[in-house]
Amino acid sequence: MEKQERGQHESRETTERPKWNPPQLLPDPNPEPGYKFRWIRISTLGEADPRHISSKLREGWEPVKASMHPEIHMMAGSTLRFPDSIEIGGLLLCKTPTEMVEQRNEFYQKQTDTQMHSVDNNFYREQDSRMPLFKDRQSKVTFGRGNI
Repeated sequence: MEKQERGQHESRETTERPKWNPPQLLPDPNPEPGYKFRWIRISTLGEADPRHISSKLREGWEPVKASMHPEIHMMAGSTLRFPDSIEIGGLLLCKTPTEMVEQRNEFYQKQTDTQMHSVDNNFYREQDSRMPLFKDRQSKVTFGRGNI
């Protein structure tokens, strides 16, 4: 009898109930090698936003098929415009090759660098030797009357 009770006790310790986790508003799909995922807006406050989704499709994003990600399909609805897709709250799950994301990031980084270079040139052009300006790119946030 003692042996049987010990066996029951051991099984109770090993089988633990699952822990509660807060629900995700937008679930993450299972990763696919070579692809990046993104939720793209197709409507705002119930009104369709065709210009936004069209620009994203031209940029290289393609809707993810619900049949390819059954782990999300159970939670999502589908639209008439994208019948075999995953849409949650006016957002459509899309994917694009990783190379496209890297090229996009490089493009915008070059634009940012060019703009910063232009601002620096303008800043130093206005510099007076009697009153030097310093290149200090720091920001400071204050609340109320003093620093926090």
